[in-house]
Amino acid sequence: MKKTIKYKRGKKTVEKEIIHIPMRYIVAMSLTVLEILLTIGAFAWLCLYVPYMWIVAVLLDVICIVRLISSDSNPDYKVPWLFFILVLPIAGFMLYSMFYSRKHKRKYMKRLAILKNKSYVKDDSGLFERIKAENKTAYSHAKILCDISESHLFSDTRVTYFSLGEEMYRDMLEKLECAEKFIYMEYFIIEQGEFWSAVLDILEKKAEQGVEVRVVFDDIGCMTTLPGNYAKKLRKKGIEATTFSRMRGNADNEFNNRSHRKITVIDGKIGYTGGINIADEYINKKQRFGHWKDGGIRLDGEGVWELTRLFCIDFGINVKKTPEQKNYMYPESDIKDGGYVVPFGDGPAPLYTRNVSKSIIQTLLSTATDYVYMTTPYLIIDNDLCQDIENTALRGVDVKIIVPGIPDKKMVSAMTKSFYHRLLEAGVKIYEYTPGFIHSKLYLADGKYAIAGTVNLDYRSLVHHFENGVWMYNCDCIRNIENDIVETLKKCEQVTKSSKKPNVFQRLFRSLIKIFAPLM
Repeated sequence: MKKTIKYKRGKKTVEKEIIHIPMRYIVAMSLTVLEILLTIGAFAWLCLYVPYMWIVAVLLDVICIVRLISSDSNPDYKVPWLFFILVLPIAGFMLYSMFYSRKHKRKYMKRLAILKNKSYVKDDSGLFERIKAENKTAYSHAKILCDISESHLFSDTRVTYFSLGEEMYRDMLEKLECAEKFIYMEYFIIEQGEFWSAVLDILEKKAEQGVEVRVVFDDIGCMTTLPGNYAKKLRKKGIEATTFSRMRGNADNEFNNRSHRKITVIDGKIGYTGGINIADEYINKKQRFGHWKDGGIRLDGEGVWELTRLFCIDFGINVKKTPEQKNYMYPESDIKDGGYVVPFGDGPAPLYTRNVSKSIIQTLLSTATDYVYMTTPYLIIDNDLCQDIENTALRGVDVKIIVPGIPDKKMVSAMTKSFYHRLLEAGVKIYEYTPGFIHSKLYLADGKYAIAGTVNLDYRSLVHHFENGVWMYNCDCIRNIENDIVETLKKCEQVTKSSKKPNVFQRLFRSLIKIFAPLM
């Protein structure tokens, strides 16, 4: 978390904000590094002093390479691992065995199955027949998304779009005050400040009134924003709180698969999601990278059920005792709306057999006829998705991508820029948001289809993290999303081949870091 320290500079007392990492995280990270070094060191010692042990090491290297090449993983993801194994023969294959894929204990998988089975049941076959009769393209979007994400198609769900974090903040506080039965919140980042203080005051008050309040926050996401024992502090206030995937100092891939989800559910009737975390920079109460442009949506109606389900799974898998799921969590709604929505979750293999977000974005691109607009804070994509974006532009579709003008991470910004030349050559139009940092994740096609949620165009979101979003068709808010993107474009500088032409050193640096993009 962040602390303010005071120190003397000459005769003046100066205040400076520093990042303070709680001791629990330091111990966990130290244990992880120690386990890695001891494991690699022990094997290296055996190779040096045990006869023919080096032959075993070579065989293990070969086995890892064959297994890696023959796996169904994305080819782009294989490249950095092949690099490590070939350049660092002993350390490479040991790092591969520890971190390449995430392994789950039987107990974990059993509880996950129980949590999924206890959630809502919905027969949406009639709704699919209806949407197919109206629009076969919309049907194909919804069909693939529901199949690979285990979600459902909903109608009669009102969607409200917020073009700034400040707008959603005000609306969320108002609706939280109206909670009668439960409040569920899950966020990648919760940071102490004005935003969280206002929310926490309501949560404490509601907990005292007997409202069930549950909070999940990502352990690594909040490593520098909250005290190490913050979940315990919240529980003392009557709030059922837990960290997502608590760091324990194990050398495995668990640290890589974080919950990047952003969900608030109120009484199962109202749900919020989008790019907005619970921190002051997201509502421009604090500026670090210029103006923070974000976006979020509110669902009213039965579409909220899926957000509730996702939360209950994430909460249930991270607490000691499997919590009950009750009927009141999934209330029927009398809201009538002509649009269709598919709220969905996404996450790493093997929990999700396919890359959900990538698949629906590719489907959106392949079926677009007039235009596709996308906003993303990061643009670090694999060859498949890059080709799909290129092909969409090459067949005459107007493809526009908005990225930050002021980046939050220089290394990631360099990776984003490494894709500029290739996309520009295909006719893709790239814009940089000059007032600051754009964090909204929006995907819009032909004024009919839109996706809003937590999904960035980078490997973190598309491969490693747990994410969530909402696909929309024929919803009134899509026009508001389009208007907001059009207005945002007016505040952007268009990237051209000449305006952003890198020098020799920049090209070399971007080429090198691009190799390791899938791991970052």
